[in-house]
Amino acid sequence: MKYLHAMLRVHDLDRTSRFLTEGLGLVQTRRMDSEAGQFTLVYFAAPGNPDVEIELTLNWPASDGSPDEDYGSARNFGHLAFEVDDIYALCAHLQSMGITINRPPRDGRMAFVRTPDLISIELLQKGAALPPAEPWASMPNTGSW
Repeated sequence: MKYLHAMLRVHDLDRTSRFLTEGLGLVQTRRMDSEAGQFTLVYFAAPGNPDVEIELTLNWPASDGSPDEDYGSARNFGHLAFEVDDIYALCAHLQSMGITINRPPRDGRMAFVRTPDLISIELLQKGAALPPAEPWASMPNTGSW
């Protein structure tokens, strides 16, 4: 058996793709648009781990104008986790993109953010925790993750 990917349904493919590529540094590996099925699939992987992917699924809006599917708060999914080289630098970068750091890396080891479609992302410092540093050490949690 080989683990292949996790699939996430999204409402805004462009925003979530930007979050994954420009925010987290993943690369888009492939894309498929299905006219017959009325959906788009886009796959992303971490450069250092290209065999494991995240599949974003966008179900196209109904042609009759009915509302998009409600995926809820996405809390039932849990989260995706990524090991990062410098948790402080990545959190600062995500903040500069307007992403809320829901659980700041106060301990120099772990943080949580959410994608534009409210999927929780856990960020874990590679190796040993970094020494506590501001502004992270005193930053409160924001919202839920």
